[in-house]
Amino acid sequence: MSTSSHQRRAFRGDARFYAGIALVALSVGGVWTLLSSADGTRPALQSTRTIVPGESISADDVAVVEVDLGTLDDDYLQPDELAEGAVADRTVEAGELLPAGAIATSDDRRSTTVVVESSTGLPKSIGPGSTVEVWQAPVLEDGRRHDVPRLLLGDVVVGSVVVPEGVLAEETAEVELVIERSDVADVLAAITGGAALSVVPVGADR
Repeated sequence: MSTSSHQRRAFRGDARFYAGIALVALSVGGVWTLLSSADGTRPALQSTRTIVPGESISADDVAVVEVDLGTLDDDYLQPDELAEGAVADRTVEAGELLPAGAIATSDDRRSTTVVVESSTGLPKSIGPGSTVEVWQAPVLEDGRRHDVPRLLLGDVVVGSVVVPEGVLAEETAEVELVIERSDVADVLAAITGGAALSVVPVGADR
């Protein structure tokens, strides 16, 4: 056997050896990357129900989940960041992570709730968290008829719905609405003035 043939076989054996080491190193590196990614998770709060603006948020309304938020890490609340007296500043859907920007305190809240009766009933699509408009038809001077409907409130959120039982169940419904405090006077004036109010989904044909 020539010296050159022996050297070629030795070289091929060494090449396979080093290739094997390289594959092992890549495998270890892949596992390390996965572990590093897993280490990037941290606990966050996930809403267990739909929370509407102005509602109080407590530990009973959320669940703790492990998530990897990456660069959005500071945008969502951690379990120890949910302060006592926290309220929703916007609608938080069930299953949504709790954004830091969606939380306010009762002192900072600019909204309140008011209950109105929709004289035209409600579509089945309307429920807690729905965005609706409220239209009013003021009473005319004769006291027997109503004027042409006009927009009273636009883009307000439904807190809850109470549909009465009985013959008129499909014709009327009481709706708790989350409105700006600055709109309270107009709503109360419409109610006490006997206006016929209608709650309709945003975008519905009128």
